[in-house]
Amino acid sequence: MKKTFTIIGLCSFIFLLAFSCKEAEDSPTTTTPTAPTTVVVTPPVTVAYQAVEAFPKLSFNSPVDFTHANDGSNRLFVVEQRGVIQSFENNSNTETKSVFLDVIGRVSSGGEMGLLGLAFHPDFKNNGFFFVNYTRNSPRRQTVISRFKVNAQAADPSSETILFTFDQPFTNHNGGQIAFGAEGFLYIATGDGGSSGDPQNYAQNRASLLGKMLRIDVNSTSKGNYGIPKDNPYLGNTQGFREEIYAYGLRNPWRFSFDSVTKDLWTGDVGQNKVEEIDLIIKGGNYGWKVKEGNSCYSGDCSQANLIAPVWEYQQGNDGRSVTGGVVYRGKKFADLVGKYFFGDYISGKIWALTYDGKTATKSDMIANVNSISAFGQDANGEFYMLNHGNGKIYTLAKK
Repeated sequence: MKKTFTIIGLCSFIFLLAFSCKEAEDSPTTTTPTAPTTVVVTPPVTVAYQAVEAFPKLSFNSPVDFTHANDGSNRLFVVEQRGVIQSFENNSNTETKSVFLDVIGRVSSGGEMGLLGLAFHPDFKNNGFFFVNYTRNSPRRQTVISRFKVNAQAADPSSETILFTFDQPFTNHNGGQIAFGAEGFLYIATGDGGSSGDPQNYAQNRASLLGKMLRIDVNSTSKGNYGIPKDNPYLGNTQGFREEIYAYGLRNPWRFSFDSVTKDLWTGDVGQNKVEEIDLIIKGGNYGWKVKEGNSCYSGDCSQANLIAPVWEYQQGNDGRSVTGGVVYRGKKFADLVGKYFFGDYISGKIWALTYDGKTATKSDMIANVNSISAFGQDANGEFYMLNHGNGKIYTLAKK
């Protein structure tokens, strides 16, 4: 796979994330954000690493998400963009995978659309519930957040319960990640609706679900098939703001994750035409798009007094053009990597480790390279993996 492309080639090839032919506001939230939890700082990375195939005998069709069910089964799950979830044993020698869910007939895939996210209910072992995020074109172009239930070892496709949907004005910038926080609420990342430059300013419009981090209670039915957590920042507001909103001002937060120790919520937010950024998401926070891109002014009133700055940003160029948010390493294989946030770039394939002390971030040199890196994921032991969207392989780290 080539590592450099022309802009025209990228626009016709890349399946995500915000590059999409990049071309050259609301008042601040009434909720006072709290400071992010301080992340434990570990020594700089000094050991050389490389990416190696984690499951050499397996490959997947355009993988976009990787997770586990936390049910003691030793199973892993890979989401294929076309509308299939595959499961397999967490064993490097495994040769067999099986279809856990097939909803190809319900999913519109291609470009940045498809089956994009998977999250297992915290009590999945007992209730068998899991949740997905996908796009569809019928009856109109929409994002769908729905719940399924397992029947024995596989999902029952007929068990779908749609929690809610929202329209997508364009085919790009769909976000897609979903995950449960430590408090048991479901978080959902949404893009700004697409095109270029957020033409309708959805990310700053709190009456819209686009360009946001949402948070819902899947154990409640106050909104039909879900509810609003009692401490969501806009619960009960009289201004027409969507109560599902947890944070806003995001462009395309394609992949996010929680630190299993600090519970901090990290995301990569894909930039427009200059800057890629890493953010720590806090309740009620406004992350600035499209007022700013990273720390740089983008449009409108560029006062940043009430806008949250990224933890890290990098200029588009040699490091890439489309950030893929990653994970904080909490595994046991590599003591020198514990507490570091790993992320990469879809275009360059470069992967870095970010050390953050609550105030200052330091980025390592490139740790490894995985072409077309669409997602990071973790197993039940805290070891992390990387997905190559192009060749369908799963990678992990190994010392050289």
